[in-house]
Amino acid sequence: MAAAIERNWYRSAFANFWLLPLWLVVAVVVFVRRQRFRLRPPAPAAVPVLIVGNLTVGGTGKTPLILLLLARARALGLKAAVISRGYGGHSEHWPLTVSAETEPSACGDEPKLIHSRTGAAVVVDPRRARAAAQVPADCDIILSDDGLQHYALARSAELVVMDGERGLGNGWLLPVGPLREPASRLKQVDQVLVNGQDFRVQPTALVNALTGEQRPLDSFSGQRVWAVSGIGNPQRFYRSLTAIGAEPDLVRFADHHAFTAADFDFAQSSSQAVVMTEKDWVKCRTFAQPHWWYLQVDAVPEPYIQEQLDALLVRLAGSSRKAGNKHG
Repeated sequence: MAAAIERNWYRSAFANFWLLPLWLVVAVVVFVRRQRFRLRPPAPAAVPVLIVGNLTVGGTGKTPLILLLLARARALGLKAAVISRGYGGHSEHWPLTVSAETEPSACGDEPKLIHSRTGAAVVVDPRRARAAAQVPADCDIILSDDGLQHYALARSAELVVMDGERGLGNGWLLPVGPLREPASRLKQVDQVLVNGQDFRVQPTALVNALTGEQRPLDSFSGQRVWAVSGIGNPQRFYRSLTAIGAEPDLVRFADHHAFTAADFDFAQSSSQAVVMTEKDWVKCRTFAQPHWWYLQVDAVPEPYIQEQLDALLVRLAGSSRKAGNKHG
C-alpha cells in the first residue's frame, strides 16, 4: 500500500485522492506552523545558520551538497559546522557531538557520513536550536542538514535542493503528493539548486569498505556486482554503476535501513563484488568484507553556482563578524 501511494506521488494525484482527509490535516498543520514562525520568529542564533533543505520527501542530493559547502568554506578560510536532527538515530543524551567512535545507530546515517568524510564538527539533536548552541566557539557558519520546516530554528539563509528528474512530483502535499510544504514556499527561500542542472552528483572513486583502498571507477567494467542500497532514491546510484561499466544486480533495502551482517548472506562468495553507497557503508564498517566496496560521489557545481555559493558563505560569515556575534 505504501509503495503504491509513493508511486502515485510522481504520477497523477487522482489515485491518491482517497487520502484527502489526511492531506487536509497536513495542510492545516503546515499553515499554522508557518504563521506561528512569521508572528513569533525564534531568537537569532549566535552564529549564522544556512539551512540546506528540501521541499519533498526522499533523496535530492543534499548530503553531497553539504560536503561541497564544507569544502568551499574551508577553501575560503572559514570554519563551518553541521547540525542535524539525526534522523534514525537514538541516543541517550542530546545534543550529541559526532566522533569517530559514534555509531550511526546513535547519530543517524548522514551525520556519520559527513563527519567520517570531512572531520568537521557535527552536532546532532532532534531540537536543532539546541544543537546550534553546542557548535565549537570558533565556528563561522552553521550548515543545517535539512531543517527547512523546523521553524524553532532561526536561520540566516535558506537553500533548497531539488531533484531535477522527479521535481515536485504531482505537486500535492503529503500524503497525496511528496511535498512537505506548498510549492509556493520556493519563492521565499534564498536559492534553489536543482540536482542535474545547477550541480551534478558524480562518482569519484570506488573505495574498499574494509581497507579504504581506492580504485579507478572502471575497475568493475564488464563485471556483475551486487548493488546494495538503503537510500530514499537509489535510481541515480544504479545508473552510476551502469555508467562506469558495471552490471548491477539490484538489492534494495528501505531508506535508513539498519544493516546487519545477515543482510549480506547472499554475497558470501568473493567472486562477485558488493558495491554500496557511502551512506550505507558507514553502517556496515564493523562487519565489512574484503570484496565489499562503496561508490564515493561528490557534488560538482556549475562555475556560476560555485561563485554564488562562495559569495553566500562569505556574506553570512561576514554578517556575524560585523554584528559582533562571533563566539569567543
